[in-house]
Amino acid sequence: MMIDQGTLIPTLISHEFLRGALELEQTGRGVKPHRLPARARAQCMDPQLAMAESQPSGVRLVFRTQATHIEIDVLPTRYAYAGVPPRPAGVYDLLVDGRLVHQSSAAGGDTVTIDMASGAVSKQSGSPATLRFTGLPSHDKKVEIWLPHNEITELVALRADADMESIADEGRKVWLHHGSSISHGSNGDSPTSIWPALAASLGDVELVNLGFGGSALLDPFTARTMRDTPADVISLKIGINLVNTDLMRLRAFTPAVHGFLDTIREGHPGAPLLVISPLYCPIHEDTPGPGAFDMNALAAGKVSFRATGDPAERKAGKLTLTVIRDELRRIVQQRAANDPHLRYLDGLELYGQQDFADLPLPDQLHPDGPAHRRIGERFAKRAFDSGGLLSVE
Repeated sequence: MMIDQGTLIPTLISHEFLRGALELEQTGRGVKPHRLPARARAQCMDPQLAMAESQPSGVRLVFRTQATHIEIDVLPTRYAYAGVPPRPAGVYDLLVDGRLVHQSSAAGGDTVTIDMASGAVSKQSGSPATLRFTGLPSHDKKVEIWLPHNEITELVALRADADMESIADEGRKVWLHHGSSISHGSNGDSPTSIWPALAASLGDVELVNLGFGGSALLDPFTARTMRDTPADVISLKIGINLVNTDLMRLRAFTPAVHGFLDTIREGHPGAPLLVISPLYCPIHEDTPGPGAFDMNALAAGKVSFRATGDPAERKAGKLTLTVIRDELRRIVQQRAANDPHLRYLDGLELYGQQDFADLPLPDQLHPDGPAHRRIGERFAKRAFDSGGLLSVE
């Protein structure tokens, strides 16, 4: 059935309608959700972090409505690599009363192309796209529109054939999580099927996902953001980015972890706080970084990664995943004597060597959709089941 656009009711996109975003930036075209506040972003000019935190992993529009037809105008920004087939467009998941009923992708938008050989970056500007979700049930319902976890999204307009009302606090516990690209959702299928979103759904908690691709680096501004963000339970997945950026040695790592935890505890002194060590990743288990694109694979049109460090350099304090697991376990054991709500989870319990044999990492670094599901289901059971590591009972 054709919809008369003049009969649709516009709704102002504001904080009241968004969850999972810490800040909204007014742009010349709409509003852009951010997962780090401006004061944090101002302390780091890294373009990787700027891209990652503005990709709205875990961010969703939430409202009640009787609408059967909902439209949203969006302007995506996608990243591409020269000579490599473009990645699939980001997915928007629409849920009705917690059930996935529609998936869609946006055409148009801006494209940033990176030439890995020369380092050149170019941008092509495009136009906003309209997503239409039709045939929705006419009864009063809770609607969630989860934004793509892997592309920057500016929200331009929202309208429907009935009023939309924001939803007040539903009483669910808030889970604040920080991690790397795996937590961000890299290589996941859709925004509600990446492992933190799936675990949150299974655990019946509200997710605030501070998973930043390439940027889980124990940055003090991230710790302060977590300190200042309301949360009932908190988790922190540390390791892989510190290895593949070759950012620090063991001497710096240990006090940096203590400092990060100290800062979080300033704002959340008694909340369950879970430290998660790295998942299994063969290229970095015993080989330090830095990590790099596999140029042979890139020449064949495939994205893959490799480790470039020398295992012998571990003696000089270079970090590997096995070194980090051992040190995180020791740090948590040390601190737990005075912090009974601090817990540790070995990442190998979520994805280990046998899991790699069953569900290998397609690019040697990131899990695919089925692996995200396995990780999310395991985390929900270990963290949110009765008596779990982040039990909210």
